[in-house]
Amino acid sequence: MVSPHFDLILRGGRVIDPAIGHDSIADIGIRAGRIAALEPQLPADAGAEVLDVSGKLVTGGMIDTHAHIYQHVTGRFGLNADICGVRAGVSTLVDQGGPSLMTLPGFRHYVAEQSHSRVLCFLSAYLVGGLEGHYYPQLYGPEDVDVKRTIEIGLQNRDMVKGIKAHAEIGGKSRWGMEVIKKARDIARGIEVPLYIHLGQLWPENEKGVVDPDSVIEELLPIMQPGDILAHPFTRHPGGFISTKTGEVHPIIQAGLDRGLRVDVGHGSHFSFEMAHKVIQAGIFPYTLGADMHGYNTHVGEAGNDSKEDNPFFGKVRFCLTHAMTELRALGMSVPDIIATVTSNPAEMLGIKGETGGLTPGHVADIAVLDLLKGRFELGDNSGNKEIASEAFFPVFSLREGKRFDVDSPVVVEPMRAAG
Repeated sequence: MVSPHFDLILRGGRVIDPAIGHDSIADIGIRAGRIAALEPQLPADAGAEVLDVSGKLVTGGMIDTHAHIYQHVTGRFGLNADICGVRAGVSTLVDQGGPSLMTLPGFRHYVAEQSHSRVLCFLSAYLVGGLEGHYYPQLYGPEDVDVKRTIEIGLQNRDMVKGIKAHAEIGGKSRWGMEVIKKARDIARGIEVPLYIHLGQLWPENEKGVVDPDSVIEELLPIMQPGDILAHPFTRHPGGFISTKTGEVHPIIQAGLDRGLRVDVGHGSHFSFEMAHKVIQAGIFPYTLGADMHGYNTHVGEAGNDSKEDNPFFGKVRFCLTHAMTELRALGMSVPDIIATVTSNPAEMLGIKGETGGLTPGHVADIAVLDLLKGRFELGDNSGNKEIASEAFFPVFSLREGKRFDVDSPVVVEPMRAAG
């Protein structure tokens, strides 16, 4: 008897790979943990196992560019990696600023090496990393950044370290000006990775505060270079893309994008439909999409995570990566463009596009199988705004290096059908 040519065939799904411009009904053959074929139809007897995925979307493994998965170390922030990853239909997670030069070894051993999901990180510019930074601004000043040593640690761990995380917001600017950001920039340049900048107020202002919140973005963008990333374009907090003087997108944003800066949604609980409409109406669309789930918003983190005391990012509206994709659909983005924000675009940003994020034969068999539901789905944000989506994404299962993981994570938000 002749052995099957493939370990697994995914048959008859709508296969979308924006990297190669593919959008059609097709079969995918998987062998030895890698994609071996992408064809209109493969012989049924060519696979040791054949899964009928007709009626489903089949994409490259999804990549969440903004995760908080340093469980038990980042306190109320940290979630279990696989709960946010393969069990939620996501193959690759990028922890945003959880580990620092001091805590990266623990992150590698206890998170990355223990997870079925692929785990990467944007290393924190700060010595303490993501130790509940919302609550302790005194730990995030320029004296708490070691440029030389962080560069050394980043270079020693380039397989995992794909960027540098820092915060540009009015609370920090009122204390230290832009000195911290300049140090973070120097770290990113030394490692030759992107600088990822949080936008939107994080800490209370100090002393006299910042008279003009627009000054944050005006002083930030000249510090950044092509390939660096602006996060939270749709934030409801001051100091972001929307000018407090005009109520519209600050013109310096488009100028920055024109010279190569990129935009990551970094959804979080501060996502605002009002701000998103303004940004998208200005012709600015996200390059990548991160969920930015925290323990205190998902109700599956550590004890005390639900407390909103002194927490500017606490919100009652639940979200996850596929829920955020549905919101982008409601905002008018096409299905292939949305898929690109969680597959080919982040793979390129992370420098792993030849390995994952697509369905080209030879790639690692990281694959997402999704439902694209039709109907009327109600969406809301933490400002009380409501939107209706006519299509909703929902994960069915994921493959990580060819191994199947069914979606059973408590963080996954089921689409809510609107009345009427």
